[in-house]
This record gives sequence, C-alpha cells and structure tokens, in this order.
Amino acid sequence: MGKGKSDKAPTGIGADPTGTLDEALHRLHGFGPERLGRLTNHAPMAVEALAARGQASGVHRWLDLYAGKLEDYPDRVGPITATDWHSALGDPRRAADWIDHFARELAERPWRDVLAAWWPRLLPGMYGGSTHPVIRVGHAVRTLLAGEITEPRLTELAHGLGYWAARHRPVSVRSSVLPHADGTPRTAAAALDAVVPIAERDGGFPTRLARVAELPLWADAVTDPETVRARLAELVRAATHRYATHGHGEETMLVHAATAPNAVLRALPALPHELWAPSLRAAWTASAAVTAMYAPDEPVPYVPPGTITAEEVVERALAHGDEHVIKLTDTALDSADGPALAAALRAIEISAPLR
Repeated sequence: MGKGKSDKAPTGIGADPTGTLDEALHRLHGFGPERLGRLTNHAPMAVEALAARGQASGVHRWLDLYAGKLEDYPDRVGPITATDWHSALGDPRRAADWIDHFARELAERPWRDVLAAWWPRLLPGMYGGSTHPVIRVGHAVRTLLAGEITEPRLTELAHGLGYWAARHRPVSVRSSVLPHADGTPRTAAAALDAVVPIAERDGGFPTRLARVAELPLWADAVTDPETVRARLAELVRAATHRYATHGHGEETMLVHAATAPNAVLRALPALPHELWAPSLRAAWTASAAVTAMYAPDEPVPYVPPGTITAEEVVERALAHGDEHVIKLTDTALDSADGPALAAALRAIEISAPLR
C-alpha cells in the first residue's frame, strides 16, 4: 500500500522511532482478528498502546506471552466489490474478504479518504464485536497521524476496518430526556450516573446489548466541531474516572465504556468536520450502553492514586500484562489526572494478569 507524504504528522504520541511497532504489527498480520469464533485479538491494540507510551522495549516480550491467544488467519470466501458490499456487511465469515477489500482501497487512495468514505457507513454498527473493531481502528489512526506512514501501519488500518465491517452491528435504542433545568444532563458524568442498568445482567455482550432499550440523551444538539471534540473528551474522561469506583461491575467489559469513545476521539482529526457530531452521538450510545449492561449495584469508595507517576502506572500495566488493563491505562494517560490514574490502578488490582 502506498504512502501519502501529505498525511505525515509530527513525531509525538503514537510515533515509535525504534521501529518496534512496525515489527510487531508485521508479526501479527498473519493472524486473524478473533479466536474461538467470538473473542477479539487484542494484540495489535495493546502493542500500539505500549509503543505510544514509551514501552516499545517490552512489546515483543509481551507478544510472546500473548501468543497462545492468537489464531490462524481466517479463510477467504470471495472478493467484496463496490456493488455487493452491502450484503457482506456484518458477516463475520467475510472478515478476510473485508480486510482484502480495504487493503486494495488503501493501495489506491490516501488513507484519510478511505477512512472518510467508510466511517459513516460503519459508524452505525460500532457495537459489533463488543466495540473492539472501532477501538482497533482508533489505535491504527493514532499511529498514522503521529508517525511515519508505513506499510504495516496502513495494513493495520485495513485489518481494523475489515474487522469492523465484518462485525458491523447496528442498535436501536430510545432516548429519554432527563429532568434537569435545561432538559438534558449538564455533564457527561451526570449522564452516565443517570443510565439505568438493564434488569437482567447475565449473558454475553450481544445478549445484554439486546436488552438495552432506553438511554438518556446527552450532547445530542451539539454540532460545532470544537464543541463536539470537547464533549467527547469529557465523556472519555468521565467514563475513565467512573471505572475507579464502578469497574468491579465487570472489570473487563466496563473498560470499553472509556476506550470505545476514546477510539472515536482519536479518529476525529482524520475525519471531515461534518462527521464529528454523529460520531459523538454514536460514542455516547456505546459508552452509555456498556454502562447499562455492566454497571454494579453500588460503587466502591474512591482511592486516590497517591504520588505515583503516569510512567510508573504504564510500567505496572505492562508488568501486569492484561490487554484490557494496558488499553485502559493508555486511555487514562490521555487525561493523566488523579482519578484517571486511580482508574488504571483499579484495573490492575481487580483484573487477572496475563500469564
């Protein structure tokens, strides 16, 4: 896939001057996006997070530990074309076909153009695959925005978009206006607090998602791009902070209440402004739905993080090894305030380590 020099962004978060990220992505692209027919391959997201946070030296060692969770690349069914892609959307059997399709598109057009064309088609179905596909795309986009436009990074975007298309799953949820002075919750934190948990909290993600019938409205009227960005960042921060006191409801799945909207936030700079407002609405629905599906009956007291630094939290996350811990820590460091670091430490405390 060709490079687009005009897409190159300044070195920063997501850039990896060691080349380790490209090596790791190349190593991973021979494996499929899932295992056991339903569980996501988190390795590409985790290695990108580690490289972005200055832990490139630990990437291959972490991959060696995670290798047992990788499955062979799926079989191909047949090429996806411009005339029949609608029928293949949401068909997980076509994952390899979709990845091939995006690889071809990215070879022919600049990656931002491909992303902008497909984002509105895929956005309504960001809830499939437990929101992992959009999260994988968010990691891929951050890397492309922050560093050299390399073959492995473009291939990673193809894998992320292909996985999203294969697991595309729309949802239909009613919205309710909460009784505040202006008719809607004033903050993202208040809106998440107002989410009513589903009555039956058992079963997997698809089962629970089907039980989410109504969510509170939040930021629904926002259209100004910079306000959209600010509200989305507020949502990510609120969901991250909330994990510190509510993560025990389901230590793994509640991570996605923060990481899914953060993936959307990370993609915004690569998207046309007209796509930002619908992206905010989809991100809110995802975060609120995950909250409804896995919220605990009661919070636990907030435990301040003390004097620990952000770098020390990342080192602890890498030593712990769980992929969701690594990804939540990566999201927490976008805020790097006390409640966010406390959330990352809470994830380390209550999650099973990678062995």
